[in-house]
Amino acid sequence: MEDDSDLEQSSWANLPDVCLRHVFHWLDDKDRSRAAMVCKKWNQAMYSGSLWRTRTITFNGQPSRAHAFEFETALWYVKKFGKYLEHLEIKLLHPYSTVFTRKFQVSMRGLLSHLGKCNCRLVSLSIKHLELDRLVWKNVVRAQFIKNLGTFLKRMSKQLNYLNLKGARVTLEEGCELLNSLSCLTNKSFISEINIEDFFSLHLPVYSSTLFHHTVSKFHSLAVLTFNYNCISDELLDILCKNSAHSLCTLNIKCHIHDPHGQVVWGMSWANLAKRAPKLNVNFYFERVMKHDHLARILLVEIPVRSISLRSCYFRDPYWMMRPTLTNILPAYWHVLQKLTLEVNNDNELLDDELLQLILSCRKLFFLKVWAFLSVTFMERLLHNRAERKCFLTTIKVRLCASKLPLSTFLSSISREMLRSP
Repeated sequence: MEDDSDLEQSSWANLPDVCLRHVFHWLDDKDRSRAAMVCKKWNQAMYSGSLWRTRTITFNGQPSRAHAFEFETALWYVKKFGKYLEHLEIKLLHPYSTVFTRKFQVSMRGLLSHLGKCNCRLVSLSIKHLELDRLVWKNVVRAQFIKNLGTFLKRMSKQLNYLNLKGARVTLEEGCELLNSLSCLTNKSFISEINIEDFFSLHLPVYSSTLFHHTVSKFHSLAVLTFNYNCISDELLDILCKNSAHSLCTLNIKCHIHDPHGQVVWGMSWANLAKRAPKLNVNFYFERVMKHDHLARILLVEIPVRSISLRSCYFRDPYWMMRPTLTNILPAYWHVLQKLTLEVNNDNELLDDELLQLILSCRKLFFLKVWAFLSVTFMERLLHNRAERKCFLTTIKVRLCASKLPLSTFLSSISREMLRSP
């Protein structure tokens, strides 16, 4: 340890407290504890509340000795400085056994209980990918964890502004119980952002549940809602229109092949919501939902779509064609679409002309990502049109899965077009 008199003669002795706290901000827990041993001034900086506003705790099912030390240290510091905490993220990695999930549940029970008593600042909580439907979660452990989390959400309901429970995979009753915890004190919740993507177990037709509709009706200030399409119904859109139209600005909607998506949603319901919530933008993420008739039922012209992502993954159907989607569905959003992602297996059809025409027609499109079978001349034509200001793309990510020109010729032509681009 450096003597205080020696430190006073160094430049570090005159460093303002705000600068010293900024330096400490970039240190991990191990380095902070070492720095706190240098002198009294540095030790006092260690106890500054601004250093402990944001924390991440990682539970690793296959920990090394270093991981175990990091986890124990992070848990200790959260308990020690928990009263300053504003943003908490819990990561659960590789829950490979029932013993590990039990230890996780016990640790979380103690942590949440402590924070519930000492903290009055927490505004953001994220616990992603719990996957509570896996066999490593025994029923008793699972039920106890959900009970502890629900109790904690009740205590924090007045101050919590952001909740992320993506990938929890709970039953309909368990999910609604957790969400109801945010409104149990006043029967209303004013949380502004919720992520419940993959929150419910697979195959659940949440859209037909009156329990879910009653739960959502308690939220009165939603700004950002991230969820699955199997939750969408006319009733849900009417509830959002009635309670959150003044604040709602973003809906992130995931549609997965294993989730029910055959429900009928009327365009009038979307039109009413878009009219009452003029700031609303809708982002769609499709995984293996690729058939034209399925997409046509979902992508209605009344929806203010800002972003569309179509990922085929390993979807293969000899009778499937991508062309109708590019020519009949997506052009309806020419005036609002800003981001387009296509990751498709179109090895049985060439889409160069249709895709280029779609890009040129979308006047607000600035982001393009395409993983598909395209000819190399596609990029030449795209950059040529951009150079002539016929499109306004600022980000282009294209993987060419087939080529008709030698690589050197292609790169040379691309370079020429990029030099001409603004």
